[in-house]
Amino acid sequence: MVYRNFRFNIIIRITILLISIFALVYTMSNYNFFITPVIIGVFIFLQIYALFKYVDKTNRDLASFLESIRFSEFTRTFQVEGMGSSFDELSKAFNDVINDFQAVRSQKEEHFQYLQSILQNIDVAIIAFQKDGTVEMVNKAAKVLFQTQSLKNIKQLASVSYELVDNLLNITPGENTLVKVQMDDDLLQLAVFSTEFRIHRKEIILATIKNIQSVLEEQETEAWQKLISVLTHEIMNSITPIASLSSTLHGMLKTIKENQDDGQEIDTETTEEIQQAMQTIHKRSTGLLHFVNTYRNLTRIPKPNFKITKVKDLFDSIRPLIDEDIKNSGIIVSVDVDPVDIEFSIDENLIEQVLLNIVKNASQALDGKVIPRIDIRSFKNKRGRVTIQVSDNGQGILPDVLDKIFIPFFTTKPKGSGIGLSLSRQIMRLHGGSITANSVVNEGTTITMTF
Repeated sequence: MVYRNFRFNIIIRITILLISIFALVYTMSNYNFFITPVIIGVFIFLQIYALFKYVDKTNRDLASFLESIRFSEFTRTFQVEGMGSSFDELSKAFNDVINDFQAVRSQKEEHFQYLQSILQNIDVAIIAFQKDGTVEMVNKAAKVLFQTQSLKNIKQLASVSYELVDNLLNITPGENTLVKVQMDDDLLQLAVFSTEFRIHRKEIILATIKNIQSVLEEQETEAWQKLISVLTHEIMNSITPIASLSSTLHGMLKTIKENQDDGQEIDTETTEEIQQAMQTIHKRSTGLLHFVNTYRNLTRIPKPNFKITKVKDLFDSIRPLIDEDIKNSGIIVSVDVDPVDIEFSIDENLIEQVLLNIVKNASQALDGKVIPRIDIRSFKNKRGRVTIQVSDNGQGILPDVLDKIFIPFFTTKPKGSGIGLSLSRQIMRLHGGSITANSVVNEGTTITMTF
């Protein structure tokens, strides 16, 4: 007979056990029975054993369930028959949990395969390794870049470059570095970036390595083309009139010599023309010499003398100079520092020079504006870097001009030298920062300095 209720089974078993105990007591009190009490005693023992085993089945199922989770055996199912609806619900709960774990495991496996596919097919070399150099993961791009089939330790890359190995093992997480590597006949410019995380109680460094040699060459070529274009323009502006006037003077002097041979005197008009031509040649030569000296000074920026400076103190020191420069112009200047105690490491003299140049350019862009305004503000950007912005509501800069304003000697001003912003960019680079420009025609321009 099969009983489908756990409680009913327990009651029946206990009832039989009590009857058996009563029978044992009865037979033991009756001396006519000798073997019967022994048989009943064994039967009682078996009943007690069966009862405990029956009751412990739930514990065994629970232990089996927990072992399945522990050893990730999510293919098992739990069935409890003949024990009532409450145990059916327990069995269903066990199986639901197992199915959920199986689904999570399957999802994690899919995500892992997805990430593996990305890592192996991306064109950036990626290496994950421990601090002692033991490689945990290396993708296909890294193997191709370093021409190796396997990489067990970062130190194996010493055959490629000792500098690269030292850089990878000692790089500060979150830092970008550039490493030059000579492989066979190729020069590689490797941009290295690393981040650090912990997994399974191990500190892992994830390094991304990209050969940017072709990009640098392209940018260098473009920069040279722009610079040569400007230099050619400036030099030709001086050389062309000098060459033309020299040719004219040569012809005039030849004519004078021929006239002298014929006994003719030099007239006053000819003398004045020669004098004027010589003055023009002298002026253009002086201008060309000034241009060359300016270029020489552009390449001789002094090394910054860094010291911790408050942005507010920097602004306070240049404010009188700004006010003097724009007095009687009607320009409204606002200054904002948030938070007020921002500090950074700079050469104060050099950065003052940059700021004054930017403000001067902004004030010149405000000619004809009804309510001219310059806003100077400082804050920390999303990456926590100190940022200074100078904005004006002037005429703005045309898009085709905007990408040229940092080129040496490029200028749209009649009397401009074209070195102010290029000098500012070099100073910012010496500070490990950058300077950029955004502009909307007829709305204004914003120059951003990021340290």
